[in-house]
Formats: sequence, C-alpha cells, structure tokens
Amino acid sequence: MFKNIIVTTGFLIGACLQAQIGISRESVTNGSVSLQFGDNENKGLLLPYVTDKTGITESGTILFDTSDNKVKYLKDVNTWFDLSVDATGTADLNIQATDRVEHPGAKICISPTFGGADTTQGILVLADDNKAMVLPKVANPHLNIISPSAGMIVYDTIKKQLAVYNGTVWSFWKP
Repeated sequence: MFKNIIVTTGFLIGACLQAQIGISRESVTNGSVSLQFGDNENKGLLLPYVTDKTGITESGTILFDTSDNKVKYLKDVNTWFDLSVDATGTADLNIQATDRVEHPGAKICISPTFGGADTTQGILVLADDNKAMVLPKVANPHLNIISPSAGMIVYDTIKKQLAVYNGTVWSFWKP
C-alpha cells in the first residue's frame, strides 16, 4: 500500500512538472500534447453529465446535457453547439451517484505552472496555451466499443472523424 502511494505521488509530481500526461501509455508522443490516451484500447472518454448548464460560460467546454441527451460544446457565451445530431438519445443516469454532493469548484488542472493556479472553471482543465488533448483513438467505435455510455467521445481512426455517442446512436463529425 505504501509503495502504491509513493508511485502515485511520484507520477503526479512528474505530471505536474512536465505538464503532459499519458493515460494507458508510457509516454506522450508529441511535445504539443498535454493529455494523450492509449492507442490500443476500445475505450472512449466519458464527458461530464450536466443537468443545468446555465452557469457554464467557458468557451470550449464539452459536456453531455442530460436535459435533452446531447453532447454539446460551448462556442461562445450562451451559444451551445450540438455534436449529437440525433435527437433520440437516452442516458442511464445511474452512473451518476445521486447521493453525492456536487462540488462545483472541484477540478483537475494540467498546467505548465506547478500547482495549477489556473482559475478556469471545469472538472478537467488543460491550461496550456500551446498544447492540446488527443482523444482516445478507436477503429470503428460503433463496432468495437461494446457497451458505450451516453456522452462518450473518441476519434475514429478508420473514418478519420470525431465520434460522439448520445446514448442511442453514434454521430460522426468531419471538418
């Protein structure tokens, strides 16, 4: 147990110093990346479930809106853009614990400065101004992610598109 605490603490300190984190991979492959997921798993990134988005004002925020079961991102103040397309989404909200108190100030900040002093609101904030997040990469997520959750987002390596799951169907986005 003590060894696990030391290893975890070492990882977190190393992550803070480098401001780069790899999940399910040994290292980040590009200096322009702040958060990168493994390439060999059929898993996606589950977006936060939000029941009331009226207080969210940070452009670039991505979430799963439980009021209409859609994946959305905030383009600018009060302009939400629907990434789900399909309006028939459903969500099993049982994965959200109803007996827990919400902590709106809780967050993880990946920042080039030690201590993550960034004041941007959000549960996961990538505070670098010259790095980006690389989404989980999955070949044909609609075929290979066996039990996707509503609000899941991945990059489809076959179609070369962003794929979002609204609880019923996958929607694919290509610039």
